Amino acid sequence: MNIHEYQAKQLFELFGVMTAKGSVVTTAEEAKSITSGFLSKEFVVKAQIHAGGRGQGTFKNGFRGGVHVVKTADEASKIAEAMLQNTLVTHQTGPQGKLVGKVLIAESVDISQEYYLAIVLDRTSAAPLVIASREGGMDIERVAQESPEKIWKEPVHPLIGLQPYQSRNIAHHLGFRGKQFLAASTLILNLYRLFDQSECMMVEVNPLVLTKSGEVFALDAKLSFDENALFRHESIEAMRDTSEEDPREVAASAFHLNYIALEGDIACLVNGAGLAMATMDIIKHHGGEPANFLDVGGGATEEQVTEAFKILTQDPKVKAILVNIFGGIMHCDIIAQGIINAFKTTKISLPMIVRLEGTKVEEGKKLLQESQLPLQTASDLKDAAQKVVAAAHASLPHSCSLIS
Repeated sequence: MNIHEYQAKQLFELFGVMTAKGSVVTTAEEAKSITSGFLSKEFVVKAQIHAGGRGQGTFKNGFRGGVHVVKTADEASKIAEAMLQNTLVTHQTGPQGKLVGKVLIAESVDISQEYYLAIVLDRTSAAPLVIASREGGMDIERVAQESPEKIWKEPVHPLIGLQPYQSRNIAHHLGFRGKQFLAASTLILNLYRLFDQSECMMVEVNPLVLTKSGEVFALDAKLSFDENALFRHESIEAMRDTSEEDPREVAASAFHLNYIALEGDIACLVNGAGLAMATMDIIKHHGGEPANFLDVGGGATEEQVTEAFKILTQDPKVKAILVNIFGGIMHCDIIAQGIINAFKTTKISLPMIVRLEGTKVEEGKKLLQESQLPLQTASDLKDAAQKVVAAAHASLPHSCSLIS
């Protein structure tokens, strides 16, 4: 789960991570009034969306930039008005962009030096990893590509966590000295406490800055959390903004389904992540493109299967559906009944290919046969992939006869 920058900064304050004072607003009038409580002479107006590259982005109304520095309350109000309820397009949002519903107004600071700092889960070592660079800011992706030697990596033991000597080591490699060295070391330790205690997948600060007055601030923040751990963090779960997510993914999560939208035109309904990956691979091998990753899990109910089909048919790009189920804990007759229910409730008119194997497979096939639904069955995964790709490419008639 991702959260907004202003929410991340609220967590920064809880864990003692120094950051600039700011408040979130939803109207231009609020933007004008909020600045009266700030001490700085300049303010930063930042669009709040779940995407990076905001400063270089463009709004669909023609307004340029999702991050602006202003000097007066009137300017803050005008910039906020140009951003709010308008769509911002960045290199991370894709051409569709994201609608801006909130704007962060923060005190501006005089920056002497920008740095990059992040804590991530390293899949190779299966442990946390701190990543730091003296060259932070908007061009950090270019630095990583063109000058990887400028990126410092500090592995963290997953049981004992980040040690003080490691935070000092990171601060040293970033070039901090004197009082700033101590401030940076403390900030890094507090940032790791946030990462660890909140069960984050990633904490990214870009930029981490040294101000001209000698303070070390985390100016920008991007946090993502392990969704499987959110039941232990109700206050963080409450920060979820479903308007920033794909509506189909939101609907799937409500029924404990694992759904990720992709760019293809063949919808997949599978039980088990490994089988789902294999299904997508074989679809691509036979010349097709999967439209989604949808794992109903090992113990899905008829209701969950029915809801899964509703989600699949909401994607206008989908031309065919492949159901690939290996019955273990999940019984094939349950899947079959879910398919029948889905046809009744969602009036599916797309070609559907069904491959069932495992527990109660004969009962499942019998239910489908007796239902006389317009679908095809497949003898194995290769057969299923070939049939669904042919259906998607050739736009087969939607009322196919049942084929064994």
